[in-house]
Amino acid sequence: MNKDLDDPRLTAVGLLAEAYTGLMNRLAAQFEEHRLSQVEFEVLMRLARSPGNHLRMTDLAGQTTLSTSGVTRVVDRMERTGLVRREACPSDRRSSYAVITDIGMQRLADVLPGHLELVQRWYVGLLPETKLTELLDSLRTIRDAVNPCATAGSAETALPA
Repeated sequence: MNKDLDDPRLTAVGLLAEAYTGLMNRLAAQFEEHRLSQVEFEVLMRLARSPGNHLRMTDLAGQTTLSTSGVTRVVDRMERTGLVRREACPSDRRSSYAVITDIGMQRLADVLPGHLELVQRWYVGLLPETKLTELLDSLRTIRDAVNPCATAGSAETALPA
């Protein structure tokens, strides 16, 4: 039994979870300062970085940590505050797009400088450039295997996640 507890696979998963939790805790106060939740920030980023600043609701769910019903609730809330709006999908009456508004873009512009500063301080700035490149490649490999929908709705020319 003890040998199983020392398995490096457990260490790898544990370190990833601890690093993610610690980083999100460092970012949380800044999100609150700008009246955004972590998931609202993620939605704004996904929409702003997508071609045309919009994604089908199902693609947005695939790219975030949300279920389809969860993304509907978040978009409903963000729509009430003017950060996003819905548009009908012209090719599929059953689908709709979430679109970032000018207000949403401004909120993102307000958050981004401090966010990038914190990300630099507590994440990317802790690694030499070669290790960061390796980390990003490794994370994309893992993401693509465990969440193949993570880039749904993105064009080849869109910015990588």
